[in-house]
Amino acid sequence: MKLLQHLLLLIAFSPIILSAQVQDEKPQLTAEKALQTEDIKTQFDVIIKKSGKYQEYKVVKRTWLNKLKANTVDSIKTLESKLSATNEQISKQQATIKNLESSLAKTNEDLSSVTEEKDSLSFIGIPMTKGSYKTMMWAIVGGLLLFLSFFIFKFKNSNSITVQARKALEETEAEFEDHRRRALEREQKVMRKLQDEINKQRKAGANK
Repeated sequence: MKLLQHLLLLIAFSPIILSAQVQDEKPQLTAEKALQTEDIKTQFDVIIKKSGKYQEYKVVKRTWLNKLKANTVDSIKTLESKLSATNEQISKQQATIKNLESSLAKTNEDLSSVTEEKDSLSFIGIPMTKGSYKTMMWAIVGGLLLFLSFFIFKFKNSNSITVQARKALEETEAEFEDHRRRALEREQKVMRKLQDEINKQRKAGANK
């Protein structure tokens, strides 16, 4: 009976054991691979995790730090390039919207003057009734309004993208600056401790 119980327990827990073994066999992400393929946040996380320890400090390889700096600078440049392109697009859209607003205002002025004229009108040499003329003009106004609405929508969308890009750029710059400052402080502390240890060793050797 006990043997049967042991067999049932073994069968019940075997999937859990196999799953744990499979998870252990998954390849770990190396710092070099992370610096080549992952995003900036993941790179920071992997570098911090993979860095050595000295007492309560983290010792980062200079090659990793230099690569991380280069990747961060590249990311900042990419964001700045996208931000510049977005700003240029916004400027063009603003100019287009201004021209459309001017055209719409002129059309409205023409429409107002037409309503005061005689019932029989001529448009680019084509005779038509006042009602037909008004219908055509309102169709033009409606088309211009739709066109204006489209560009206003595009402008707002581009502005939202610009705000997000600026926020991402500021966060990346702040994160990089904070990491660089902390890394420099850790390196200075380690160097001071090493220098103190060297001085102690020299002093001990001199006293012998």
